[in-house]
Amino acid sequence: MTLKIICIANQKGGVGKTTTAVSLAHGLALKSKQVLLVDLDPQGQSATALGLHPEPGAFYLLTMGTSAPEITFVHQWLRDTGRENLRLIPGDQQTMAAQTVLNAQDRPISAIQQSIQPFAKANLQYVIFDTAPSVGGIQERAVWASDLVIVPTATEFLSSDGVGKVVQMMSILQQKKQWQGSLLGVLPTFYDEQTRESKNTYETLLETFKGALLPPIHRATTLRECAAEGQTIFEKDPDSRAAQEYETLVSWVMKF
Repeated sequence: MTLKIICIANQKGGVGKTTTAVSLAHGLALKSKQVLLVDLDPQGQSATALGLHPEPGAFYLLTMGTSAPEITFVHQWLRDTGRENLRLIPGDQQTMAAQTVLNAQDRPISAIQQSIQPFAKANLQYVIFDTAPSVGGIQERAVWASDLVIVPTATEFLSSDGVGKVVQMMSILQQKKQWQGSLLGVLPTFYDEQTRESKNTYETLLETFKGALLPPIHRATTLRECAAEGQTIFEKDPDSRAAQEYETLVSWVMKF
């Protein structure tokens, strides 16, 4: 059984990273895949989106070692989401402090990969990282630990700049840190073909990324309501266009 680690990343906030991470994780779980969602965002929104409470599980994942007692301790922060096949390591504001610890300990670029390895032995098929826009070197370490990266970007002019920064970071990791992963795709979010800015930004993304541009996720009120209600789109409105679009993303991911 091959484990795939996928990082959801962008250098800009408000582009739908958490919605994408949660929707992808639950979508894969609904396909009978064993999935672990890891919340590396200090806001702890992945837990909230699943109807759970933010907790410092990610802090301990990032800062503890790999001895048997430490691994056992970190496993205690593994949470059942109440959804079959889907578990969560929640994060909270302490995740920000983990960056200070990583720097003080001079942890290598492979630190998160090493931390997640004990979980790979639990018959997992997918690990999904939800990352913050910028938390020092945490996002870089999460990308380096991943096989594939999805970069959500709102179809707005100012949001596309964050895509370039992530792609540049991946290029540097490949060239200087021997990263073996790759870009799975750029995911346009909040798409509205009736809005000129949204349409123009989408066309620019299409021209820039060509085959790496994933089918867009349209702007939808129901997606905003999901997080407030602690439900995923597949629970709140499984017949909606938003659910169908995230279903397409799930199917795309399963091809790799």
